[in-house]
Parts: sequence; C-alpha cells; structure tokens
Amino acid sequence: MVPPVWLRSCVQAFHSSTPGFELDACLWSLTEVLKKLLKGPHQEILREVVAALDSSLCALCSRFFAKNRTSTQSLVDVTEDDHWKTSFCLLPDLLEVLTASSFITGAGVYLKSQRLAILHSSALLYTISCSSWYCVKKQVVLLLKRAVLQKAGEDWALEEGFSIGLKHENLSSDLIVLADTVLSAVAANWLQSIQVESASFFGGTRYVGHNREQKEDFVILRAVSLLLLRSIKLRMQTGNSSAHVDSPLQHLHKLWEFVRSCIVHLSETTHICLWVSAVFAEQDDDMMEAAKDLLSIFLHHRMSSTLEESDLLEAACASGFNPHCHFLFLLQSVSFDHSILLDFLISTETCFLEYFVRYLKYLTVYWQDFTSVCRRVSMSDTHLGFMRSYVCSGRSDISALTPNNWPQMEKGCRLVEYDSSESDQENTDISEDEPEMLMCQNRRLTASCFKQGIIRQQIKQPQRRSLNSVSSQQTSANIAGCETLARAVLCFSELKDVVTRLHTKKLFPYNPSSLLKLLAQVQKCS
Repeated sequence: MVPPVWLRSCVQAFHSSTPGFELDACLWSLTEVLKKLLKGPHQEILREVVAALDSSLCALCSRFFAKNRTSTQSLVDVTEDDHWKTSFCLLPDLLEVLTASSFITGAGVYLKSQRLAILHSSALLYTISCSSWYCVKKQVVLLLKRAVLQKAGEDWALEEGFSIGLKHENLSSDLIVLADTVLSAVAANWLQSIQVESASFFGGTRYVGHNREQKEDFVILRAVSLLLLRSIKLRMQTGNSSAHVDSPLQHLHKLWEFVRSCIVHLSETTHICLWVSAVFAEQDDDMMEAAKDLLSIFLHHRMSSTLEESDLLEAACASGFNPHCHFLFLLQSVSFDHSILLDFLISTETCFLEYFVRYLKYLTVYWQDFTSVCRRVSMSDTHLGFMRSYVCSGRSDISALTPNNWPQMEKGCRLVEYDSSESDQENTDISEDEPEMLMCQNRRLTASCFKQGIIRQQIKQPQRRSLNSVSSQQTSANIAGCETLARAVLCFSELKDVVTRLHTKKLFPYNPSSLLKLLAQVQKCS
C-alpha cells in the first residue's frame, strides 16, 4: 500500500514549491520509492504513485523551468539561488526515474509527468550551458543522453525475469521532439557554451599533485556526443528537417570542433575519424552506440548523395563519419584480436551485434573501398585508438603512444577462451597456468613478419589458423605489404572459425547463422 500521509506530504510540497528541507525530503524519498518499484513486479503500485503525483510534479517543474523558452533569466535565478540549489540537484534523478517508469506503466497510460524530461528539454539544455554547478551540468546531460537512447534507469539493475522493454506508442514522437530541440540548440552554438572541466574523482574536480596531467572529463564528452549523434540519426530517419536546423554534416563538423577543443591531443591529428576512438575508448557500450549511429548517419546520407562511393567516403572522412575508418580503429584498439570481438558478440551489455551485422552487410558490397581505406590509414595515425590499452594498464599519457610500445601496452590483458571446455563452462577464474586463458601479449605483427609468413604467438589455442591458410586471395599481390588489411582479414577468418566451432558444439548463446553467412561473404570478397 501507498502511505497516504507520505503521499499528501509530497503533493503539498510539490504544489507549494517552497524551497527547504520538506521539498528536498519529498524529492529524494519519491525518487528512491520509484527506483524500488522499478526493480520489482510492482506495476500497479507504480502507476498509482505516479498518477497521484502527476499534476503536482508538473507544477513543480513549471516552477523550476520558465515557460518562456527565449529567456533563461528565471532558470538562472533558480539554479543560482542557494535555497533552490539542493532541490535542483535532486531533480535530474527524479526526471530519469519518471522517464523510466513510462516504459512499464502500460500502453494505456502515458502521464505528463513521465514526459517532463522531454517537455522541458530546451530548459535542461540551457541548464548545461548556464549553471555554475558542474555536477548539475553533468547530471542533466546524462539524463538527456539516457532519454534519447531510451536507456533511462539503466543503472538500476532489475530483478530477474522483469523487463522495462515495453515502449509507449507516443515515445517515437517524443524522441523526435527531443532531437529537434537538441539540433536547434546546436545550430544556435549551444556546444560552444558547454564547459568541460577535468575529470573529477571522489567528488573533487582536480587531480591532487603537481606532476599529474589534467585528464579530460570523458563522461560528459561521451554524453554530449551521443546526445547529438542520436538526434542527428532520428532527424535523418524522419526526413523532415526544420529550416533553422543545420545539415547533418554541419552538425558533425560542430561536434568535431567541440571535441577537438576539449581534447588537447586531438588538435594534432589530421584524420578526423579518430575522434570516436579518442572519446569512447573507455566505455564499450557508448562506443558501440556511437559507431551504430554514425553508420546509420552515413547510410542515410549515402542514399541522398549523388557522389560516387569513393568520393562519398572521402567526404565522410572529412566530416569524421567514414564507417570503414571507425571499424578499423576499433580493430586496432583491440589489437585485431578476434576473441575480443567474440566477447562483444556474446555480451548483452553492448549493441555490437546489431552494429556488426549492419556493417558487414555494407562491407560485402563495398569491399574494395575497405581495402583502400586499409592502405590509406597509417598505423601512426591510429595511436589514439589504443587509448583502451592505456586505460587497462593505468597509463594516461596518450602523447607517448607510439607503434614501438604497443606490445608493452597489450601485455597482461587476458580473455577467456569460450570453447576450451564443454564440461566446466562456469569456471571463469583467471589463471596464467590454465589452458582456457589467452594472454594478449606480443600481438603486434610487423611487416617483416608478414613477408616471412610468421604468425602471432599462440597460447594453447587449438586450430588457430595461420595467415597462409586463410585464402590464396588474401596473400595475393593486391594485399602484399598491407599489414592492416592482412590483420583485418585474419581477424574476420578467425572469428568465423571460432563462432562456427561454438555453434557446432551448441555453446553459442543464439543462432549465428546469419552472422556466419555474412562472415563467409566477407571471406569470399577478400
């Protein structure tokens, strides 16, 4: 049952909108109650609570966010008022849990309070640019990112057997509204007003120590980038762009300028497509979302373009959304290790499978463009793609990243060999002595190694294919001397082999027939 006294207290506090301990206590307690209800099969109680507080929550947000979208004065007054600051800090979490509740309250109920993050998205964007509280800026941009990705409440683990996968019929139109709001703000130079500080730790905002290099806050960089990328994708899918909104290429150029101004090391690169590796290297799920969105943007742009495919890819490179470059940088960031791709395919924590299948469909049609990109992309241009290895090893000096020290960075990484045992599938303890473990060290293959037919070292992994056994076409004169292409081809082939073995032994978690067919087509193209 819902305690009536608590419910009345919340309604009164929200309607009066008087700053103080009572309002803050009600905001916090309602957020926690809704989180608890979202974690279990309590849909009826959840509907009851949200419906009872619907009008009072809307009144509260009207007080927080001015109705006049052209003026931010009242919003600034609220965010800078000492009496409102604590209350405003509690608001983003409540808006997120209300957004998440809209996924499970049923198709017949979609209350206004569950749409507050969308309805007030313009004011929330202004909060990111005008508030002096950096923690509030980060909370708000993360809220909008999760809303546009339909991942509100993703940090709250749901009980087994319960899902928030239901989508309301009006959700698509709301996402378009949010996308239009974001793109309109970007067209009005909203990105230039965002201040990205150094990464904070344990509540602080600065590193302690005189010799520590300041590290960019990649959390807010990833959130802003994904918010804009998904907004561009949604707008391109509808095909009805507003007159005051820039073109997708203009938006991407503004995003690149924003990212380059925040990441010092990117100012020296000439390959704009590197920005994805630089921003998303520390977060796999966000990286896959970004890669999927950029691929969708490219494919939609390709449909409306009159350029030849090679010219189109050149233009895509100039704007930082060439799909071949992004996939190559992903392969290089994992040292062309097929077992890491296998891990991505099996894991449910990222959308890699969806992205990978869609990219392979494109790759099988335009394989020659992929080979051209492999030859054109130099290994020295991809050093930022190895940021992941530096994160694993605890190093942050990206400027010291060179081809000469890649093997040292890879040393110590380990992965489970999934098809090593049929009888002991539950044992995932990491031990250097067990044959189930692969050690990712000495993976780098130099051009001289390829000329001599030397393959990378194996650690007790059966049926590992050598470069010469992949295909006669793969070692032909067309790819001779191209290390990047050869390693990519080998990675595709090894991935196909291991997925086939797992599927044969009935150890793969889903039917990979379509995936194997695409990988076979790629192997035939190569």
